[in-house]
Amino acid sequence: MKNILSIISLLLCFHQTQAQDTTDISLEKLLQQVENNYPSIIQYQYNIQSIQAKADGAMAWMPPTFSTGVMRWPYNFSMLSEQNNPMNQAGIAFSLEQMIPNTSKLNAKKSYINSLAEIEKSKSEWTKNELRREAKILYYSRFVTEKKQLILKESEEILKLLITTSEEKFSSNQSQLQTIYKAKARLAELNNMLLMFDQMIAESNIGLNILMVRDVNTAFQIDTLVNPKNYLLNLSDTGSVSNRSDITAMSKYIQSMQLEQNVMKIGNRPDFGVRAEHMQMFGMPNQWSVMGMMTIPIVPWSSKMYNSETKSIGFQIQAMQQEKQTMELMAKRMLSEKLTMLNYENAQYQSYIKNIIPAYENNLQANLLAYKQNTGDFFVLLDAWEMLLMKKMEAYDKLFNILRLEAEYEYEKEIR
Repeated sequence: MKNILSIISLLLCFHQTQAQDTTDISLEKLLQQVENNYPSIIQYQYNIQSIQAKADGAMAWMPPTFSTGVMRWPYNFSMLSEQNNPMNQAGIAFSLEQMIPNTSKLNAKKSYINSLAEIEKSKSEWTKNELRREAKILYYSRFVTEKKQLILKESEEILKLLITTSEEKFSSNQSQLQTIYKAKARLAELNNMLLMFDQMIAESNIGLNILMVRDVNTAFQIDTLVNPKNYLLNLSDTGSVSNRSDITAMSKYIQSMQLEQNVMKIGNRPDFGVRAEHMQMFGMPNQWSVMGMMTIPIVPWSSKMYNSETKSIGFQIQAMQQEKQTMELMAKRMLSEKLTMLNYENAQYQSYIKNIIPAYENNLQANLLAYKQNTGDFFVLLDAWEMLLMKKMEAYDKLFNILRLEAEYEYEKEIR
């Protein structure tokens, strides 16, 4: 009896002296694999390369146009042989035409295309930020669940020893049979909870393997030491949200629209061209001609199109600026909420660690001592054991809330 109760006392502090296992995948390594392997990130890279390839050809000219054909060919073919007949004006024409685009138009177009690549880069960074948040929460979920498993297994060993002790006392009428049955029922519930935790760990593993683009059944271990980062919680720390990739992407959208607007504005500038012709005549001397060409987009039926497009893009830019302001306001709101919740969750967690759990541990120790001296009741001892287990589980729930909120805080501030 004395040895059994001594073992129970040792199990109560087992989790404080348990050696830590080495890990296979740290959180940093996992996040790196996600950023390097996830298909949507690779998709952005191809989109950027596609835009850059398109920008490389933005300064290209249209190919020259070559044409040939007969001109002033008489229906009476016999006239073709009359060399001195002034009516014989038949011949074969060859022409070469080259349009020379306005350089300012080409530069504006290239700048606009390059701006699209900058948008894709910002969108890629924001997608990485979203994937990091998802991976962190799954990682923290598995970490906390494994810690809960350890607590359950320790509590299971304690409960088994309590049941054994109570059964020994029952033979001398020092314990109640109904309390023993309750303890055995609670033991069965613990086994069920362990199965539930196995399920939660499996779900986290599947999610993490998918993010790392691996087989869903790939087994791995994680860090056994994950601590809150204890950020300096300052509710006024919301000024940097304008640097977030999603808001930066919106700014680059606006810049791109402005460049597109510039393309439309200078669209009414003229383009030039040159056309050279050679005419191989049958009844008269050969002829040639060279002509210059210039577009005239300033005429009303042409300039109206450019003006209306420019005006339309201007309204779109104003709408996007309002959307950007809305995004900044929502980001500041979410960041302030996360900081406030972190303040309260940290305070509650510290209360569990410093006050609540030590008090319930002392309560269990006192009931163990009373039960050892035959002055305590097994029902009260079982209740003390159950309350301590419940508070330890609640403490880990608080720890997960803190880690999850920190992951969301890092998401809102885009902290890598």
